Amino acid sequence: MKPSGLAISTAAAMIGFAALANSPYISNVHDFRPAPGQFVNEIPEIPSDATKEEVNDIVLEQIGGDRNPGMISLGAYGGYVIFSFDHPVVNVEGEYDFKIYGNAFVSDMESSGGNCEPGIIMVSEDINGNGLPDDPWYEIAGSEHNNPSTFKGFRITYHKPSADHEAVPDEKDPAIADKEYIRFTTNQTGYETGYVQRNSFHAQSYWPEWLGMDTLEFEGTRLPDNGENQGKDGTEYWVLKFFEWGYADNLPNVKDPGIKIEWAVDSTGNPKHLGKVDFIKVYCAESQSCGWLGETSTEVCGAEDLHPDAVYYDGVENIRTDKEVLFVVTASRNAVCIRTSLEAAPFEIYSTSGMKVTDGMLHSGDNRIATDGLSRGIYVLRTAGRSLKFTI
Repeated sequence: MKPSGLAISTAAAMIGFAALANSPYISNVHDFRPAPGQFVNEIPEIPSDATKEEVNDIVLEQIGGDRNPGMISLGAYGGYVIFSFDHPVVNVEGEYDFKIYGNAFVSDMESSGGNCEPGIIMVSEDINGNGLPDDPWYEIAGSEHNNPSTFKGFRITYHKPSADHEAVPDEKDPAIADKEYIRFTTNQTGYETGYVQRNSFHAQSYWPEWLGMDTLEFEGTRLPDNGENQGKDGTEYWVLKFFEWGYADNLPNVKDPGIKIEWAVDSTGNPKHLGKVDFIKVYCAESQSCGWLGETSTEVCGAEDLHPDAVYYDGVENIRTDKEVLFVVTASRNAVCIRTSLEAAPFEIYSTSGMKVTDGMLHSGDNRIATDGLSRGIYVLRTAGRSLKFTI
């Protein structure tokens, strides 16, 4: 959906030229709540008495900063992480806006998959301006959003095993140490209950102990099972197939082009135009167990804003120019003439999508800026805390 207009946001105006120093990588972790899983309490390692702030710091150390610094596991279905950058991620029309890195890979023996554990991505704008992810969330509608096998409104509740729980080994599969380890219940007909099984490779507790809870409930969209046992003669060979686009930890990093904010939809599935997003949430979207491979669990290894120098505008009609200081004399296909009383003032020109197209220095009087290399359309010039629009 096309934006209705474009204007410099208050936040962008306050940032000014510092916007060019935005980090493309995660700078804040707001919440980490994994579902039970074989890597919980290990990836990352979190003490059972850790506070929420300490947990967020541990997670940030793994996925923040430079590309692919570490890894976290979200556990089984519903487990999530919420993070943000040091600036809003701008919706640049037609472009991939951000990328989430995982550890998915494609098998040499199966071109359609290997170890792909897709997580659904949600985005939110800080409408109330409090810096907290407490505003409405919108789902990035990936390739399977309208798949008849995708279950929307899936609700799952995990129940912590009792202290005296006795393991029930799987006699048919020695790799399964406890086939009735962590029980869960759901609202999906035909899939009302099941277990997160414990395998013989991970002996620690699969329950996120630091949360101090005996039940964990998650709700969202459940993607179709993507695990397929291609083994023969009783030998297990699991292939977790990737979906076409729009998920985290779904495609190898080198093959995943990223996510477009324009794919966002509201709770009824209608497209939702967001000029920018301030918070991103990733949650495991599969609820399946694949034998010795265990439960499918989305991993996150970092994220990147693919155009961190973009600036958000929200309605051209809202741009205010101080004509005593700065105004457009003429604008043509070849050049725009800007008259100003400012002396030695750096300027930047942005397209309607918020991408910087050129910059330079303004001096007192008339300034001719060449525009013959630009496409026809509306542009915004910013300088010294002021903005103006012009059309070529």
